[in-house]
Amino acid sequence: MSRLEKSRIYSSTIREIFFRYYEPGLNQFEFSREEIVDIGRNLGLSAKNCGDVIYSYRFRRPLPQEIRETQPPDLEWIIELAGRGVYRFSLERVNRIVPNMSLVEIKIPDSTPEIVEKYSSGDEQALLAKIRYNRLIDIFLGITAYSLQNHLRTTVREIGQIEIDEVYVGLNQRGSQFIVPVQAKSGSDQISVVQTKQDLAYCTEKFPELVCRPVSAQFIDNNLISIFELTISDSEVRIVEEKHYKLVTAQEISDMDLEHYRADY
Repeated sequence: MSRLEKSRIYSSTIREIFFRYYEPGLNQFEFSREEIVDIGRNLGLSAKNCGDVIYSYRFRRPLPQEIRETQPPDLEWIIELAGRGVYRFSLERVNRIVPNMSLVEIKIPDSTPEIVEKYSSGDEQALLAKIRYNRLIDIFLGITAYSLQNHLRTTVREIGQIEIDEVYVGLNQRGSQFIVPVQAKSGSDQISVVQTKQDLAYCTEKFPELVCRPVSAQFIDNNLISIFELTISDSEVRIVEEKHYKLVTAQEISDMDLEHYRADY
């Protein structure tokens, strides 16, 4: 199946499920994974790829134009988990989390092992590895952090199964302890507001005694990484802080750079 044909089938599948339930004035409605499988199968899509239809429209690609035309001003449709095998179309306020390209780049001596650099593919796993080896969670949040688990799959009440790219635990100089869910994006994938809400729900349910500090990271290029700390305020995901870290050799950090960093301190 060509990429164009696959895109056409994905678009037809999500349109059919949307307009099966949509009526003017509705701001949310639910549908099941089985419905997606049935529609996709009739269009020539395997059951395995039907799951990717949902993932693609949650995290990778915009919804078809016909769906977007039903959106009121300043609102957009998102797809949320609503239980095991159940999803929800919901109208939410437009809230893009994208790197601010006017921010200064902070140079960090690159501690990524050369053998890892040689064989990394530039995807989310490569990003997570660079964050881990360069202790960027520690540097960004100002805590001592330890990787607890990556590709965590678990369930959360009223949401269903979720996946978190990596989870850190950490503590600060006063002994406060933290849980840090990290989502990593590369290429054209956008940082997901939906995933941030899921990460927060996971922390609240599983680690109520810890301070949850959700982090999202994205490659700007292979050695320039944007990192966000996010929170929810007034039912919207908002940016607490954003930094851009450029991984360089030690020789690329000049005396002028150090003077500038010292002044900031």
